[in-house]
Amino acid sequence: MSSTNLRRSAAQLLTVGFFDQFLSDSLKKLLDEGVAGVVLFARNIDNPEQVAGLIHDIKSYAGRPLYVGLDQEGGLVQRLRTGFTRVPPMRAVGSIADVDLARRVGALLGRELRAVGVDVNYAPILDIDTNPDNPIIGNRSFSRDAELVGRLGVAVGRGLESEGVASCGKHFPGHGDTAQDSHQELPRLAHSIVRLREVELVPFRAWVEAKLASVMTAHVIFEPLDPKYPATMSRTVLHGILREEMGYDGLIITDDIEMKSIADHYGYEEAAIRGVNAGVDNFLCCHTAQVALDVMEYVSQAVSSGRVKEERLVDANRRVKDFVDKWAKPATQGDFTQLDNSEAQSLIKEIEDRADAKSIQTGEDPTEIMEQIRVERERARQTSQQP
Repeated sequence: MSSTNLRRSAAQLLTVGFFDQFLSDSLKKLLDEGVAGVVLFARNIDNPEQVAGLIHDIKSYAGRPLYVGLDQEGGLVQRLRTGFTRVPPMRAVGSIADVDLARRVGALLGRELRAVGVDVNYAPILDIDTNPDNPIIGNRSFSRDAELVGRLGVAVGRGLESEGVASCGKHFPGHGDTAQDSHQELPRLAHSIVRLREVELVPFRAWVEAKLASVMTAHVIFEPLDPKYPATMSRTVLHGILREEMGYDGLIITDDIEMKSIADHYGYEEAAIRGVNAGVDNFLCCHTAQVALDVMEYVSQAVSSGRVKEERLVDANRRVKDFVDKWAKPATQGDFTQLDNSEAQSLIKEIEDRADAKSIQTGEDPTEIMEQIRVERERARQTSQQP
């Protein structure tokens, strides 16, 4: 593989974030490199017309099939808010325990995402709410019942995909029992493979059997399986369990590699090389353009030196291409009639009428902590450069 083709192949391993509400020069550079996708956050979004225009500009500039994704779970984690239906947390859906209703929720999310050009929803959560002290999952989870989480998660995924939006079950093999937030710390669990098969893996097994689009990894160490590396970087977990034991052949996506659980404990080079070798097909690099460029270089050099086999890169690129071919849609102008309409409001009222009142809680989006972390890192960098 030539150096140019190798660099392009490495770029396909990345889905990148940026900071503006318009197509910035830094994003153009990453698109020119050949990244597979772009992920949006609250910082990129104002209203439906603006976000549809932004996505149109991104796809038009790329001039090739490219997907745009975001987290639109419902509840606290909803990137699209102004002008969109405010969907209750999945805990509310779980308290009703109605598979058809869960499918309709997924379809509602899918229609609204597709209406403004979004191709991928990093949802639903397949984590099981087994730890009441978990600071990051909470009412994002459907339930503490593993079988119910599997049934409802698959239903939401099918609903999303029925409207042409790829779903993503997260966070494999399970983030629900941790007492730490992987945005800021590196969680460790002592769960054996026996425990995982009986509890955490149950929803993911249902997800794999349903042949849904993608799975996101957890930045969590499962000590009996791999005492040194989190699932994102562990071949035992990703290749051994998800690929070989469970038979999954879809796209494996990492959670954001700029989280402190990865960045502060391993660094991006080790994370990239070990991640690819473990079975990762695509890395979320959500905040810093230079990190994305560095990851491309790390992977390119690792393939050239033999630390990553070229066949592994080709295999990851195949899955990315299949994913892009199926889910990445051309640029459109947006269909705003699909947003927060009477049909959507009728479904939300049904959920509110049927759900356990305690399940519909308000609060702050726990995932937005990464914006604060980014700002802190930038301040530290600028301070270190002062004479």
